[in-house]
Amino acid sequence: MSLYSLYCIPLVQFKMGLVEYLTIFFSVVIFLSFITFLLKPYKKFHVLGMISTVLANMHRFHDFSTSILIRNGGTYVLKGPWFANMDMLITTEPSNIHHILSKNFSNYPKGDKFRKMFDIFGDGIFNADGHLWEIHRKTTLSLLKHPNFQSVLETIVWNKVETGLLPVFEFVSKHEMEVDLQEIFQRFTFDTMCMLLLDYDLQSLSLEFPCIPCEKAMPDVEEAILYRHFFPPSLWRLQQILRIGNEKKLSDAWKTIDQFVYECLARKQNDENEMKLTFGLLESLMREFKGQTKFLRDSIVSLMGAGRETTSTTLSWFFYLISQNPTVEDKIRQEIHTYLEANQKWKSKHLDQLVYLHGALCETLRLYPPIPFNHKSPLHPDILPSGHQVNPNTKIILNFYAMGRMKKIWGEDCKEFKPERWISKEGGGIKHQPSYKFPAFNAGPRACLGKDMSFTQMKIVAAKIIFHYHIELVKGHPVFPTDSIILQMKHGLKVRLTKTSSEVKI
Repeated sequence: MSLYSLYCIPLVQFKMGLVEYLTIFFSVVIFLSFITFLLKPYKKFHVLGMISTVLANMHRFHDFSTSILIRNGGTYVLKGPWFANMDMLITTEPSNIHHILSKNFSNYPKGDKFRKMFDIFGDGIFNADGHLWEIHRKTTLSLLKHPNFQSVLETIVWNKVETGLLPVFEFVSKHEMEVDLQEIFQRFTFDTMCMLLLDYDLQSLSLEFPCIPCEKAMPDVEEAILYRHFFPPSLWRLQQILRIGNEKKLSDAWKTIDQFVYECLARKQNDENEMKLTFGLLESLMREFKGQTKFLRDSIVSLMGAGRETTSTTLSWFFYLISQNPTVEDKIRQEIHTYLEANQKWKSKHLDQLVYLHGALCETLRLYPPIPFNHKSPLHPDILPSGHQVNPNTKIILNFYAMGRMKKIWGEDCKEFKPERWISKEGGGIKHQPSYKFPAFNAGPRACLGKDMSFTQMKIVAAKIIFHYHIELVKGHPVFPTDSIILQMKHGLKVRLTKTSSEVKI
């Protein structure tokens, strides 16, 4: 018996015509040209050998690109063919990160190219520059700092844990089933973000595992945007015209997301007197952007994408690492027991006392940042601290995933999962690391505004699960990152759950 028998997965038969073959042909030509230039460091190999090497490592592309960065001292320049518009500089240098995201921030706006690449987010904070970005940031900060925001957030998260997460876990463990933990976390964070941003609970996390089109749409968006980084806009437009490939998926997902968001907005506008919570984020946004429905939509989609995908992805990698490191799991569980024995009652305000858990989450974000890279281009020619010259036609990729695996940044044990590296020897508190060394929440003026919100949600979920359950990875299940702008697991995280022997109740 499996929960996946309850999934609704549409099967679509696809027949390839001439235009599809031509599109694939030109895509392969561009891709091979890209690979030829990418592998300049491997000079001892013949070009065909280089290509075969890359193709053999596509299933581990993040780690493969990391090895190239290590071989080149943390930065390498990629000169692509003229027709592909793929001149790139890829870097992990903290000094370059600090320069681009902080010291020379004004020279590295999102820009028109970025907006076209991430067009689904419209005029939301993710795409905004200049005065528009300042408006977004000011509005979002005022909402996050509202006196009632934290209590509303915690109420939503705790309710979803009690009414959604734990009933599913109880059912799964009782029937000794395998379950995709990544799928569960995606549904969990989707529901909580919908409640927080739209004041509407679709209850996608329930025993029935209902098919929610909007909940399934975002992965198609993320995959399409990743490929836009490596293929020229002319190829995007061709796919858009022919309605094929990743652009067709993105277009369909876009319509699905818009339909859901606009329906929620219409529902709220038709019942303006309904207030389920003391403080409603949606009501506040609607007052702030009164009469600007499209702008409101862009703001909500941007915040929903940021909050839902990053938190669920981090939780997935966290429990994967915990399953591989039982001593870490024991220490976290002991910390929770100690806390419970001291306080007798679980309260969110005491989450900050779970220092080892916080360190384990930071270590997860170091090794598996949910957003594995950032994309920038200078407004004016510039010279980076590493000595590399860049111009407005240069795509700069800040590789956050590779940064966590660089010995010169994190030491000889950089590939080890060690929560202790985040705990200060003096006082036992959390050790601060500069954002340009640990950019999981970005850095500089565009640093993530929802960092504290994310940690609150992750701590509640992680502590509750570890206290009640032991998670074991299904034997033989492959775990590696997917090709996407979000570092999700390609095949999910299939696990088995067993209850702990704890007698203390939360």
